[in-house]
Amino acid sequence: MTKRETSSQSARPAGDYAVEISAERDGWAELLGLVRSLTPEEWVVPGYYSDPDWTVRDLVAHIGTWLAEAQVQFAQITAGTYAGHDVDVDALNATLLAAMEGQPWEVAYVQASAGRTVMLDEWYRLSDPTDEAAWWIRKSASQHFEEHLPRLREWVAELQARRQS
Repeated sequence: MTKRETSSQSARPAGDYAVEISAERDGWAELLGLVRSLTPEEWVVPGYYSDPDWTVRDLVAHIGTWLAEAQVQFAQITAGTYAGHDVDVDALNATLLAAMEGQPWEVAYVQASAGRTVMLDEWYRLSDPTDEAAWWIRKSASQHFEEHLPRLREWVAELQARRQS
Protein backbone atom coordinates (compact mmCIF):
# COMPACT_ATOMS: atom_id res chain seq x y z
CA MET A 1 0.00 0.00 0.00
CA THR A 2 1.41 3.35 -0.97
CA LYS A 3 1.31 6.05 1.64
CA ARG A 4 0.16 9.44 0.33
CA GLU A 5 -0.02 12.54 2.41
CA THR A 6 -1.36 15.97 1.64
CA SER A 7 -1.59 19.28 3.39
CA SER A 8 -3.20 22.57 2.60
CA GLN A 9 -1.42 25.88 2.21
CA SER A 10 -3.29 27.89 4.80
CA ALA A 11 -1.31 30.44 6.78
CA ARG A 12 0.04 29.70 10.25
CA PRO A 13 0.83 32.32 12.87
CA ALA A 14 4.44 33.57 12.83
CA GLY A 15 6.63 32.11 15.55
CA ASP A 16 4.54 28.94 15.56
CA TYR A 17 7.60 26.72 15.11
CA ALA A 18 9.26 27.03 18.53
CA VAL A 19 8.15 23.55 19.58
CA GLU A 20 9.24 22.04 16.25
CA ILE A 21 12.63 23.76 16.42
CA SER A 22 13.23 22.37 19.90
CA ALA A 23 12.04 18.89 18.89
CA GLU A 24 14.29 18.93 15.80
CA ARG A 25 17.32 19.93 17.86
CA ASP A 26 16.64 17.32 20.55
CA GLY A 27 15.95 14.56 18.03
CA TRP A 28 19.09 15.29 16.02
CA ALA A 29 21.20 15.35 19.19
CA GLU A 30 19.85 11.99 20.32
CA LEU A 31 20.28 10.46 16.88
CA LEU A 32 23.90 11.63 16.67
CA GLY A 33 24.61 10.50 20.22
CA LEU A 34 23.40 7.00 19.43
CA VAL A 35 25.28 6.85 16.14
CA ARG A 36 28.49 8.11 17.73
CA SER A 37 28.26 5.44 20.44
CA LEU A 38 28.92 2.84 17.74
CA THR A 39 32.18 1.87 16.10
CA PRO A 40 32.79 2.53 12.39
CA GLU A 41 32.42 -1.21 11.79
CA GLU A 42 29.00 -1.20 13.50
CA TRP A 43 27.73 1.64 11.28
CA VAL A 44 27.65 -0.76 8.35
CA VAL A 45 26.29 -3.91 10.01
CA PRO A 46 22.98 -4.92 8.40
CA GLY A 47 20.01 -5.34 10.71
CA TYR A 48 18.68 -1.91 11.60
CA TYR A 49 15.82 -2.92 9.28
CA SER A 50 15.51 -6.08 7.27
CA ASP A 51 13.86 -6.82 3.92
CA PRO A 52 15.62 -4.85 2.68
CA ASP A 53 18.55 -4.83 5.06
CA TRP A 54 19.47 -1.42 6.39
CA THR A 55 22.54 -0.38 8.30
CA VAL A 56 22.98 2.69 10.48
CA ARG A 57 24.71 4.20 7.44
CA ASP A 58 21.50 3.65 5.46
CA LEU A 59 19.44 5.27 8.20
CA VAL A 60 21.70 8.32 8.30
CA ALA A 61 21.57 8.58 4.50
CA HIS A 62 17.77 8.26 4.58
CA ILE A 63 17.35 11.00 7.16
CA GLY A 64 19.88 13.23 5.41
CA THR A 65 18.12 12.98 2.08
CA TRP A 66 14.79 13.89 3.66
CA LEU A 67 16.40 16.92 5.32
CA ALA A 68 17.85 17.99 1.98
CA GLU A 69 14.49 17.50 0.27
CA ALA A 70 12.81 19.66 2.91
CA GLN A 71 15.31 22.42 2.14
CA VAL A 72 14.29 22.32 -1.51
CA GLN A 73 10.63 22.53 -0.57
CA PHE A 74 11.26 25.41 1.87
CA ALA A 75 13.17 27.29 -0.85
CA GLN A 76 10.16 26.94 -3.14
CA ILE A 77 7.84 28.14 -0.37
CA THR A 78 10.09 31.15 0.26
CA ALA A 79 10.31 31.95 -3.46
CA GLY A 80 6.57 31.65 -3.88
CA THR A 81 6.90 28.83 -6.41
CA TYR A 82 5.61 26.01 -4.19
CA ALA A 83 2.26 24.83 -5.47
CA GLY A 84 1.48 22.22 -2.82
CA HIS A 85 1.01 18.62 -3.83
CA ASP A 86 0.37 15.06 -2.76
CA VAL A 87 3.51 13.35 -1.53
CA ASP A 88 3.92 9.65 -2.20
CA VAL A 89 6.09 8.95 0.83
CA ASP A 90 6.98 5.40 -0.19
CA ALA A 91 8.05 6.47 -3.68
CA LEU A 92 10.06 9.40 -2.32
CA ASN A 93 11.72 7.09 0.22
CA ALA A 94 12.70 4.70 -2.57
CA THR A 95 14.05 7.50 -4.75
CA LEU A 96 16.05 9.10 -1.96
CA LEU A 97 17.46 5.79 -0.74
CA ALA A 98 18.47 4.79 -4.26
CA ALA A 99 20.32 8.10 -4.62
CA MET A 100 22.54 7.19 -1.66
CA GLU A 101 22.88 3.45 -2.32
CA GLY A 102 26.42 2.20 -2.02
CA GLN A 103 27.85 5.44 -0.68
CA PRO A 104 30.46 5.09 2.07
CA TRP A 105 29.73 6.10 5.66
CA GLU A 106 31.61 9.37 5.30
CA VAL A 107 29.44 10.48 2.37
CA ALA A 108 26.21 9.51 4.16
CA TYR A 109 27.24 11.35 7.33
CA VAL A 110 28.45 14.50 5.58
CA GLN A 111 25.36 14.55 3.38
CA ALA A 112 23.07 14.26 6.42
CA SER A 113 24.91 17.01 8.28
CA ALA A 114 24.93 19.27 5.24
CA GLY A 115 21.28 18.47 4.49
CA ARG A 116 20.35 19.47 8.02
CA THR A 117 22.39 22.67 7.84
CA VAL A 118 20.84 23.90 4.60
CA MET A 119 17.37 22.77 5.72
CA LEU A 120 17.68 24.77 8.94
CA ASP A 121 18.97 27.79 7.06
CA GLU A 122 16.01 27.71 4.68
CA TRP A 123 13.57 26.88 7.48
CA TYR A 124 14.63 29.97 9.42
CA ARG A 125 14.07 32.08 6.28
CA LEU A 126 10.39 31.18 6.15
CA SER A 127 8.71 34.51 6.77
CA ASP A 128 5.15 33.33 6.26
CA PRO A 129 4.74 29.94 7.94
CA THR A 130 2.27 27.66 6.16
CA ASP A 131 0.75 24.26 6.80
CA GLU A 132 2.87 22.95 3.91
CA ALA A 133 6.05 24.11 5.65
CA ALA A 134 4.85 22.59 8.92
CA TRP A 135 4.23 19.28 7.15
CA TRP A 136 7.77 19.24 5.71
CA ILE A 137 9.21 20.15 9.12
CA ARG A 138 7.41 17.27 10.79
CA LYS A 139 8.01 14.79 7.99
CA SER A 140 11.71 15.50 7.54
CA ALA A 141 12.80 16.48 11.04
CA SER A 142 11.11 16.10 14.43
CA GLN A 143 8.46 13.52 13.57
CA HIS A 144 10.87 11.69 11.27
CA PHE A 145 13.42 11.39 14.05
CA GLU A 146 10.70 10.14 16.42
CA GLU A 147 9.78 7.44 13.89
CA HIS A 148 13.35 6.10 13.77
CA LEU A 149 14.71 6.66 17.27
CA PRO A 150 12.99 3.73 19.02
CA ARG A 151 14.42 1.19 16.56
CA LEU A 152 17.80 2.94 16.56
CA ARG A 153 17.94 2.71 20.38
CA GLU A 154 17.19 -1.03 20.16
CA TRP A 155 19.70 -1.62 17.37
CA VAL A 156 22.47 0.31 19.13
CA ALA A 157 21.86 -1.69 22.33
CA GLU A 158 21.97 -4.92 20.34
CA LEU A 159 25.21 -3.98 18.59
CA GLN A 160 26.80 -2.90 21.86
CA ALA A 161 25.71 -6.16 23.53
CA ARG A 162 27.47 -8.08 20.77
CA ARG A 163 30.72 -6.48 21.90
CA GLN A 164 30.43 -8.40 25.17
CA SER A 165 30.16 -11.75 23.36
